[in-house]
Amino acid sequence: MCAKVVEILSSEDLRRTLTRLASQIVERTRDLSQLVLMGIYTRGVPIAESLARQIEILEGVTVPVGALDITFYRDDLDKIGLRTPVKTDIPFDLTGKTVVLVDDVIFKGRTIRAALNAVTEYGRPEIIRLAVLVDRGHRELPIQADFVGKQLPTAKEEVVKVYLQDLDGRDAVELIGD
Repeated sequence: MCAKVVEILSSEDLRRTLTRLASQIVERTRDLSQLVLMGIYTRGVPIAESLARQIEILEGVTVPVGALDITFYRDDLDKIGLRTPVKTDIPFDLTGKTVVLVDDVIFKGRTIRAALNAVTEYGRPEIIRLAVLVDRGHRELPIQADFVGKQLPTAKEEVVKVYLQDLDGRDAVELIGD
């Protein structure tokens, strides 16, 4: 049987969604000079970079972007399989900052729990917020995003796939199911 693929966000929809997320982050951040974005590998990193570019266009402020590998902080490696760690890159001090964690999809909440643990190894931010492109529900942990591009009710067995130009050669979000 062939999997059914439904396009949720086109390239243009994705661009608009990132612009809206950047605007929301600006509106909810008291002091943009204290804002840093932390992308969670893999797709959270280019999304964070896109948000930083958009914030610079909107406000004329350069927002530092870091990249966070959470492999060693996960509690579900037995379920998701072995991963090759990438280098965490945080070229700034997190202490006292407003950190916005950025990821592509939030599902069970385990990735974000691991990211929260990882961030505290690198400093003590004043506040940590979460921005996700897609929230598909089915949380196992009490974690909610502060900024959501698209709420997408899904069945647990469905898959949300985010494609980004830098990694995949195209921009889109698809829902894959039976």
